[in-house]
Amino acid sequence: MDYAETISEAIKSSLAIIDQDREKEIISRRFGLNGHKETLEQIGEMLSITRERVRQLEKAILIRLRITAEENKIPGLAPAEKILIRNLTEMGRVARTSMLAEKVYGRPATESEKAELNFIAEISPLLTVVNENDKYYNAIGISEYGDEKEFRSRIDEIYNLVRQNKKAISLDDLDAKLAYEHPTHIEAIARLSKNLTSLNNMWGLTKWPTVNPKNIRDKIYVVLEENLHPMHFSEIAEAISKSDFRRKNVTVQAIHNELIKDQRFVLIGRGIYALNSWGFEKGTVADIITRILAKAGPEGLSRQDIVKYVLEKRKVKETTVLLNLQNKKLYKRVGKDCYCNATAEVEE
Repeated sequence: MDYAETISEAIKSSLAIIDQDREKEIISRRFGLNGHKETLEQIGEMLSITRERVRQLEKAILIRLRITAEENKIPGLAPAEKILIRNLTEMGRVARTSMLAEKVYGRPATESEKAELNFIAEISPLLTVVNENDKYYNAIGISEYGDEKEFRSRIDEIYNLVRQNKKAISLDDLDAKLAYEHPTHIEAIARLSKNLTSLNNMWGLTKWPTVNPKNIRDKIYVVLEENLHPMHFSEIAEAISKSDFRRKNVTVQAIHNELIKDQRFVLIGRGIYALNSWGFEKGTVADIITRILAKAGPEGLSRQDIVKYVLEKRKVKETTVLLNLQNKKLYKRVGKDCYCNATAEVEE
């Protein structure tokens, strides 16, 4: 018997406990066991009863099923519980229902299959359901490690820690700041938050482009930040195509266009770009020479110092710097191998 058959048998055994067909209908529709979860209003209209009456019946049925489950009187439930607990243990003790279902079935699960796992967790004394809302994903956890309130409290704890850090943080650094048995438990909890996400093993807020880049420019920034050195725009395009980004099919020309537009990126050589936060400056080689000589004043700088400074700011050849220094409209020699700007007033 495979996992799907075991889960299906647990559902049948549980529903068999319910005597009235109307009550079975309510549970099936409320949990979406047939593939479509329905509201109290929809079920009430179908059964010609009030929304409140549907809610009361649902609550009463679930209480009865939970008591029966605690007494081990639902045939087929125990094997299903064992499957879920075994997989949850491997996943960090709690997991989004969609991810748990995919692991259990070994493939993307249908909506009805996810609903079946939720239903089993809802009535099982060994499992906990974390209901979905604007902050949390629907999830299933092992009751031994907490109820819904405790799991949500842990999610909030991790979220607040990441938010206070103000930048993406590694799982190991989170582990050093939190009292968990293993980093996998932290990761499992963090994945339940709709306000947290990860990229390249770094965790941050979903609104941070460093972990959740939404456009080409943000993806370029992440690639450069990760590589920590200047890259040619074709290398950046290749890195994006090999990345874990959700949308990574971009053209080399599109990458080049975005690099030109964004102030965060600095052209430092032929098609080579860096982040301005690394200390690189915009402008041509001549612009850079002019700026450094303006700071030096009429005394100027040696050719060696000028070359050294420019090469720190640009990926160019030394000969390119020397050729620029020969421009007499911009620079003049003030001594052996020393230069200043042509407009600088040299003291006699």
